[in-house]
Amino acid sequence: MKQRRRLSDLALLVRAPAALSVPGDVLAGAAAAGNPLTVRTFGIMGSSVCLYWAGMALNDYADATIDAVERPDRPVPSGRVPRRTALAVAGGLTAAGLGLAAVTGGRHSFFGASALAGAVWAYDLGLKATPAGPAAMAGARALDVLAGALVASRGEKTGTALLKGAVPAALIGAHTYTLTELSRHEVQGASARLPAMTLAASTATGLAAAAPAVAAVLRRPGPALTGQGTRHTTSVSTPTAGADVPRPTPAHPQPADAGRTTALVTAGAALAYLGTYGASQLKAVRKPSGENVRQAVGAGILALMPLQAALTARAGSPAAATALGIAHPLARRLARRISPT
Repeated sequence: MKQRRRLSDLALLVRAPAALSVPGDVLAGAAAAGNPLTVRTFGIMGSSVCLYWAGMALNDYADATIDAVERPDRPVPSGRVPRRTALAVAGGLTAAGLGLAAVTGGRHSFFGASALAGAVWAYDLGLKATPAGPAAMAGARALDVLAGALVASRGEKTGTALLKGAVPAALIGAHTYTLTELSRHEVQGASARLPAMTLAASTATGLAAAAPAVAAVLRRPGPALTGQGTRHTTSVSTPTAGADVPRPTPAHPQPADAGRTTALVTAGAALAYLGTYGASQLKAVRKPSGENVRQAVGAGILALMPLQAALTARAGSPAAATALGIAHPLARRLARRISPT
């Protein structure tokens, strides 16, 4: 029983369910590079999860004094997890993340993970309370996306790989920047102007994620009579008839079909992103109390999953994006037990 309680406290320390928002960063970057589902990609996902958990433990180590006043029920200020243990967990998980990146993706992935780990430690130990804090956190998430592009573009030049992942990295970074700004007010609340601004920014982010895939379908000319996956006829010469006889030939999925599927999955994921995160932000606009802002922050962390799904789908991997979409409700259910903030 005591061991189970200790494990539960460690799960609270690292905000375990919130790590479900991490693999999609790597997946979106890998999809943009054209090779989303490989063993190496899954290895980098595991590395990123370790570094995310390390950041959560390090956050509680660094904020122990503040949390003793503002959040005394957290594992460190409550005494359930000693402060030195939080630091040891952060160090161990960082080492695990770097090692996994090196084994999985080689030198380039190790350097990428090192940059991500540096951003995490710099944020928690120095930048969090400064004006540079939101940019540092946004940079960490963007690096996570670029790590996926790097491992999926193995063999290509580093610059080419980073360029492929630039758009999803920028959009996920933009979401993270405004979310971090909002998170600074999850204890004392904010003016209605702040959640209104983050709502506008997240709306723009969702539209930017979905627009290219949807626009590509809308620009496509109307289907030809033989281009809808239906059966059509061709002239086939037969020796008995001595003439051309129409015979049905099996249809094959057309590029337009794949484009429509991609557009539908992309649009659906973007709507899920705007629906879940937008609704909580609207609530905070109406009443920007600390509780409502905190709920919006929690929703924003998990809303990364449908945003990542939209970016993954628009890169041509709707099946992988659907898996992210399925995992989102599970993450929200788990967040009711262990807060992601």
